[in-house]
Amino acid sequence: MGHRHNNHHSHNHGDNATKNISVAFFLNLFFVVVEVIGGIFTNSIAILSDALHDFGDCLSLAVAWAFQKKATQKRDHKYTYGYKRFSLLGSIFLSGVLVVSSAFVLIEAGKRLFEPQEVNAHGMLWIAIVGVIINGAAALRLKKGSSLNERAVFLHIMEDVLGWVAVLIVSIVMMFVNLPILDPILSIAISIWVLANVYRNMRDTFKIMLQATPDSIDITALEVKLNTIEDIISIHDLHLWTMDGESHIMTLHAVSDTTNQEQLKHDIIDIAKPFHIDHVTIEIENPGIDCQHNCD
Repeated sequence: MGHRHNNHHSHNHGDNATKNISVAFFLNLFFVVVEVIGGIFTNSIAILSDALHDFGDCLSLAVAWAFQKKATQKRDHKYTYGYKRFSLLGSIFLSGVLVVSSAFVLIEAGKRLFEPQEVNAHGMLWIAIVGVIINGAAALRLKKGSSLNERAVFLHIMEDVLGWVAVLIVSIVMMFVNLPILDPILSIAISIWVLANVYRNMRDTFKIMLQATPDSIDITALEVKLNTIEDIISIHDLHLWTMDGESHIMTLHAVSDTTNQEQLKHDIIDIAKPFHIDHVTIEIENPGIDCQHNCD
C-alpha cells in the first residue's frame, strides 16, 4: 500500500529565488547604461569594453531568470515531479559562462603582467564606486538565496563586485604610485576565487542530477528515528534524493502489523518534516511476507 505526501512550502523559496534573480538582472542592466554614459563622458574605451561584458552578463542573468521562473511551475503529466530541476539548468549555464569569462580574464591578465598598461585613474575611480554600490546591492540580495541557481548568479555578480573593488583599489593606488601591475595581479586572484566557487557549485549540481543523498541529511540518524516509531517492526528499501537541493524526496517500505496504517504514515511524515523532506512515499508490508515490489 502506497502513500504520498507533498509539502508546498518550497514554492515560496522558488518565488523568492525568481524575484532575487530578477532584481539582479535589472540592477545589472541599469549599470550597463551607467557604464555606457560614463565611458562616453570619460572617453574611456576600457569602461565601454566592460559595458559590453556586462551586457553579456545581462543576457546570462536573463537565461537564469527564465529557468528559475520555469522551475516554479507545478507538476503536470509531462513532469510529474514538477519543474524544480530547471533551476539547475540555469546554474549549469551560468557556471559555464563564468568558466569562459574567467579564462579570458586570466589570459588577458597574464599578458598584462609582462606588459602593464596605464590606467585612467580619476575616471575609473568614480565608475568603480558606482559599480561596487550597484553590483554590491545585487549581491546582497542574492546572498541569502539557497538555490543552486541563485548561488551561481551570486557568483556571477560577485565576480563583478570584486572586479570593481580591484579597479577602485588600483585607481586609488595609481593616484599616488605608478604601479600598473597591481591590476592584473588582483584580476588573477579574483578569477581563481571565482573558479574555485564554480567548481563547488557544479559539484553540488551534478550530485543532485545523479540523485545522491542530500548533504544536509544524515540518513543513518533518519533511519534510527524512524525505527523508534512504536508500530514499526523494521524499515527497508529507503531511498532519498533531492529535486533541486531544497525539495527532498523519500520512499520507503515499513514492516508493521498495525491496524491503524494512516496513523503510522502520519508518524513517518512527522519525522521526515524536520529533515526538510517534502514528498514521502510509504509502502506498508505485513510481517513474515517477502517484499514483492520495488525491492533492492
